[in-house]
Amino acid sequence: MIVSDSFRTYLEEAIGSVNVLVAFSAFDKPAAVSVRANPFKNGHGMTGRPVAWNRYGCLLDERPNFTLDPSFHGGAYYVQDSSSMFVGKVFRDMLAHVEVPSSRVIRVLDLCAAPGGKSTDLAASLREAFGDRFLLVSNEVMKQRAGVLAGNMALWGDPNVVVTSDDPRAFAALPGFFDIVVADVPCSGEGMFRKDEEALRQWSEDNVSLCASRQKRIIADMWPCLRKDGVLIYSTCTFNRFENDLNVDWISAELGAEVRTPFNDVPCPEGVVATAAGYSLVPGLVEGEGQYCAALVKTGEDAVSFYGDAPKGRGGKAVRTPVQIPDNLNRLFRTDVRFRCKGETITAVPEVIAGDVSYVESQLHVIAAGTAVGVIKGKDLVPDADLALSVMFNDNVYTSVEVDRQTALAFLHKDTVAFPQADRGYLVVRYNGLALGFVKNLGNRCNNLHPQARRIRMDIRL
Repeated sequence: MIVSDSFRTYLEEAIGSVNVLVAFSAFDKPAAVSVRANPFKNGHGMTGRPVAWNRYGCLLDERPNFTLDPSFHGGAYYVQDSSSMFVGKVFRDMLAHVEVPSSRVIRVLDLCAAPGGKSTDLAASLREAFGDRFLLVSNEVMKQRAGVLAGNMALWGDPNVVVTSDDPRAFAALPGFFDIVVADVPCSGEGMFRKDEEALRQWSEDNVSLCASRQKRIIADMWPCLRKDGVLIYSTCTFNRFENDLNVDWISAELGAEVRTPFNDVPCPEGVVATAAGYSLVPGLVEGEGQYCAALVKTGEDAVSFYGDAPKGRGGKAVRTPVQIPDNLNRLFRTDVRFRCKGETITAVPEVIAGDVSYVESQLHVIAAGTAVGVIKGKDLVPDADLALSVMFNDNVYTSVEVDRQTALAFLHKDTVAFPQADRGYLVVRYNGLALGFVKNLGNRCNNLHPQARRIRMDIRL
């Protein structure tokens, strides 16, 4: 890989000349492949080497065809670079430093969330730590990428996630609302040169300067929404100090925050480089791609703080109110929920976060919240695929049919499938116990309810 002298200088300033030689050697080698299991669904069944900073992470010896794995479509795991998983480790380390009033849930914002790797990790960590008592807002400003984010979060199946599509400045309308903000900000992409040759071609000192300025703007714009004593997890997939340590120093000095990384009392994982203000992961030293991460605690006072319960709608977009839903729909869930309508589709939000969700909806552009339940046709509910994928779905309500891999792929390909020996009506299709979606069994054939937008488009013949 041919790089400019200026890039070499930037990299040496960030990680040292010895580490630069290791990184340059790694840039010419194939990228590693890793996955992270969903602890609230069936395991992925893959074998590999563990990721040191995530007990659900697994480094694979080769890249399988994920499209032809039904478990991938059921949200059993997420394909995520192992270095990117390090942000989740810093997030979990900082959870111990966040105190939340017992009267409400913990509120977390993933500011630049698409395509969903970090959000799925945050959701799993929050559910393990707090059960149902958390709200995760996953945001992506680009509309098309926000749609991808919403789709991936639906597959992951956590109902305590709200997907939004807003510019960071919009979050200033929620002052003091969030306890933790994770900002994996757009960057010059130096850590992705092995995977993205276009990022290498576009690299320049001017672009680094532009990215550093944009990152400051993003953090400053959203800063009011983070409460005093709240935590900012700042990350990039680049190496240079202008977008990393120097920006963290700027946040600390200009916005009012205390840098909490590196953790002096916690040993640095093998291969991870401790910088002045954070951590740098370098290809060659670790098996994944490049990543930087730092944590800060906000010290400045909030102009206005909603540290306690969320206020009821303060203008802006209308707050959606509960709708009249048949009582028997409550049996679909293992937790108390509040039903609403989005168009013709009934959705369900866990009752414990319903007030917070309504407030977020009153201020931001919400794409998805909770779990899509289905559509009422006559006296029947036509169940939505997302219902089967949700971790709060009471899977004893519908009869399930266990299928082999080829039948699962046919279902996901949206082919006609038949289960003549099964009960008539709506069935949950399962592969190795993992719910993939619904069919309506008519006896000699089934109506395949897998969403057209999610169907496998490649040849599924094994």
